[in-house]
Amino acid sequence: MLDPGIDAGGGPTLRIRKDVPLAPLTTLGVGGAARFFAVVKDEARLAEALAFARRAGVPVFALGGGSNLVVSDGGFAGMVVKMAIPGIEPDAERPGRVSVGAGVEWDEFVRYCVRRGLAGVEALSGIPGSVGGAPVQNIGAYGQEVGDAIACVYACDVATGEVVRLGRRACAFGYRSSVFNGGGRGRRIVTRVVFDLAPGGAPVLGYAELQRLFAQRPAPTLRQVREAVLGLRKAKGMLRDPDDPDSRSAGSFFKNPVIAPGEFGALEEDARRRGVLAPQEAVPHFAAPGGGVKLSAAWLIEHAGFHKGHRRGRAGISRKHALALVNGGGATAGEVLGLARAIQAGVRAAFGVELDIEPVVV
Repeated sequence: MLDPGIDAGGGPTLRIRKDVPLAPLTTLGVGGAARFFAVVKDEARLAEALAFARRAGVPVFALGGGSNLVVSDGGFAGMVVKMAIPGIEPDAERPGRVSVGAGVEWDEFVRYCVRRGLAGVEALSGIPGSVGGAPVQNIGAYGQEVGDAIACVYACDVATGEVVRLGRRACAFGYRSSVFNGGGRGRRIVTRVVFDLAPGGAPVLGYAELQRLFAQRPAPTLRQVREAVLGLRKAKGMLRDPDDPDSRSAGSFFKNPVIAPGEFGALEEDARRRGVLAPQEAVPHFAAPGGGVKLSAAWLIEHAGFHKGHRRGRAGISRKHALALVNGGGATAGEVLGLARAIQAGVRAAFGVELDIEPVVV
């Protein structure tokens, strides 16, 4: 599996390996091997790896924490670069501004911020993965999105090896989207993220579950909100825990769909007519930017007949959260994606709504 004889061409500091299994490097634990694999700890080594891939004529994939990822059973016939760029560096002249290496574990960074009274990411506690992956998907949870706290992103152009700076607007953050995973997917690899946080700021309570938790209590601290979020995530199997089989997942597997207001009215009326809803019950929904209506993918899945704990071969739905597809032990990527397709078809048939997959499929 290991091949110490491969030279990246830029010096002896970058070690490239062949045929490295990727499943152990993901939270879902499925998939084949990478043809070439390198761990990069700075921008120079990343440029070496990209130059090697160009000479070999193979595609490149950047791997972070492996938490939002489904690797195909055939693996990846190219170069996988495992991003391990370290460092959490506060700006001495600008309180609240922090530069963070792409390889830093995301929750380690959140913990750092909460301990120092820097508000802006506390509700994103417990999300698995690395800092480099956070802007790609514009991770969000419990009323916060990371894009709102980002000042700029440094990224390496895969074609040239050049590192460029993209300001917040250039990142084009949207719901689970950015310039990094849209039409420009694969064009750039994030190397460093710069955050603008609020020293001494109040925590965000923009989510109903958090509002209920603190409704009869004094204004919570950042630490209290972080602890509450970690508790909520643990109850849903959304914290990485080797002793919890429901955490062997890629997190939320489907995005919450956004539909037009007129479509929502028709959907709700049809659900009442078919007895899915009681006369006074409402389909869970939220306002979406641009005037749309965001639906709960978890509600749609369960009301289409796919309940928590549902199994299809060795893949299944978490017993704690309908949005998480889990590896029940020895599952293949094909089994997981087959279950995902069945759920999509079921929701489409029941409600006429398309569910988009959230993880990256390699």
